[in-house]
Amino acid sequence: MILTVTLNAAVDKRYVVEGAKTGEVNRVKECAYTPGGKGLNVSKPAAIAGARVVATGFVGGHAGAYIEDSLKPFGIESAFYHMKEESRSCINIWDTVTKVQTEFLEPGFTVEKEDFEGFVRKFEGLIKEASVVSMSGSVPKGLDETAYPELVRLVKDAGKKVILDTSGRLLAEGIKACPYMIKPNIDEIRMLTGKQCDREEDIIRAAQEIHEAGVALVAVSLGADGSVAVSDEGIYRAYVPKISAVNTVGCGDTMIAGFALGISEGLSVENTIKKASAMSAAAALREETGFFVREDMERILPQIEIKKLG
Repeated sequence: MILTVTLNAAVDKRYVVEGAKTGEVNRVKECAYTPGGKGLNVSKPAAIAGARVVATGFVGGHAGAYIEDSLKPFGIESAFYHMKEESRSCINIWDTVTKVQTEFLEPGFTVEKEDFEGFVRKFEGLIKEASVVSMSGSVPKGLDETAYPELVRLVKDAGKKVILDTSGRLLAEGIKACPYMIKPNIDEIRMLTGKQCDREEDIIRAAQEIHEAGVALVAVSLGADGSVAVSDEGIYRAYVPKISAVNTVGCGDTMIAGFALGISEGLSVENTIKKASAMSAAAALREETGFFVREDMERILPQIEIKKLG
């Protein structure tokens, strides 16, 4: 079972408007609602790929119930800690005239100390069934950069592997607990190591530095140029085919889902990277975030080139 953690889940609302005018009534041409948060964007593709997925984190109110209900069609099991307050909404407005995207992110509820303690008790029980735990995204108000290190240590103490995918201070503090895997982008690995990383060899050296500090698998996302991964099994460079991308939002989360699957299935690092890269590329072909079609992935998989560099 893959256990995903979304501490700051939300209802994602996408509005399509035509020539929005500030200070006036604007009619929405199209709208879409989806369960949001990076962890849930890992949950969906992992379930599509055939894994048993249990999603946990914090949800509350009618919005929280909507988030849980929306996961059911994917076969995702909900095991959230329930708050009395409403889960937040994140609104994305796309103007078809100006081609400008505007986002409004609600702050959401505050998680008090006793709430987090209640979640931790629930989380400890869920870890026992998990083959791998994937933690993603930001944290709600009331939590700080100590939250992820505590959760990472709990997973490691249980003898399970944990993936941490976050950013900023949450990532910088989180890797001190040495999760099994992280997937930084170029900006994040620069932040973590203080290196400029303008050349591929610099990126590899930076990833090696983090690996040697205790992170077993460091996969650096290079966007459309693929990725680089450093592990005990070696250094790998993944190249992906050129595709006509429709939506790249959430492709990194789909890649995390691929890594979680490979780790859960006991695949080699090389085959895990290949699967994760194919799933991520397949997700870019679809408009819905955190979604891919298995036929797309199977078609792309043989086109993924993996080179072992060392």
